[in-house]
Amino acid sequence: MKQIKKRKQKSTSKLNGNPQKRAVCLRVLTMSPKKPNSANRSIVKTTILHFKTKLIAKITGESNQLQQHSTVLVQGAQVRDLIGVSYTAIRGKYDLTCVSNRKTSRSSYGAKKFK
Repeated sequence: MKQIKKRKQKSTSKLNGNPQKRAVCLRVLTMSPKKPNSANRSIVKTTILHFKTKLIAKITGESNQLQQHSTVLVQGAQVRDLIGVSYTAIRGKYDLTCVSNRKTSRSSYGAKKFK
């Protein structure tokens, strides 16, 4: 009796199997979330120059100074309340500065130890 090999699920990630990738901002804008939530979320449309692919990433935290041609580090993440957004930009790397005066959950926002 022949054994049937199980196929691995193909990852359709635009990062091509990499955990993070550097990207260049095309446009910084805000987006409104799905039905029960109601705040404007800041997002960035980016392109990964290495692969020539475009994607949309969420900017975590309160404020940012991103503009066109800024460089960000993008990682895959599930953003449940934004339609079509499945990546986040990492704070504290390249042109995306860390959140200032952050005391809790500092590692998510790139903040140093507050003394």
